[in-house]
Parts: sequence; C-alpha cells; structure tokens
Amino acid sequence: MRIDISGHQMDVTPALRDYVNDKFARVTRHYDHHAEARVILSVDKLDQRAEATVGTTGKTVHADAIAPDMYAAIDMLADKLDRLLLKQKEKMTDHHRGESAARSDSFG
Repeated sequence: MRIDISGHQMDVTPALRDYVNDKFARVTRHYDHHAEARVILSVDKLDQRAEATVGTTGKTVHADAIAPDMYAAIDMLADKLDRLLLKQKEKMTDHHRGESAARSDSFG
C-alpha cells in the first residue's frame, strides 16, 4: 500500500510520518490488493483531526477521526479503516460459495 501523508495548516514531522506508517501496516495486513491511501493531518482549534481516503480496486473508502491528541486521532483512524477495509474485503469474497453449499444440502 502506498501512503501519501500531508498536513493541513501543520507540518508533518518524521515522528508523525513513522507513526502513521506503523499504524497503517496493520491495515495493509488485512488487505492484500494494491491500494493507495491519502492521509491528511490537520488542526482545528483544539481538536486534532486525521482523515484518510483509501482507493482500492472498485471502491473508495473514507474515514476520519478527531481527538485532543494527534497520536490518538491516528490510532482511531487506523481502527476505523481496519474495520471498514475488513468489511469491504468480506463483501468482495465469493457470496455463492455458501449459497451453493446450502442448496446441495436441501436438495440432496
């Protein structure tokens, strides 16, 4: 997965960049397909905001998180993306596999 990290009204430090890459390693573990992630880190008054758009084959997934601390916002964002991409991956599996097994039992 290619990760593009940018900051809106803030500088992205190497520590933040490394933290995002470490957290997104868990997301890429669940998703084998080629994907691109665009992460935007921003500051809105007292809130730290992290948002990401992940473009996968056939679907674009977007998530955002707001927390008082940037590292907490990145953690929440990684958790949300992990759940969303896992859900997307389950939708992409063959849905007819379970259906054909149920049909063979009812007719056999």
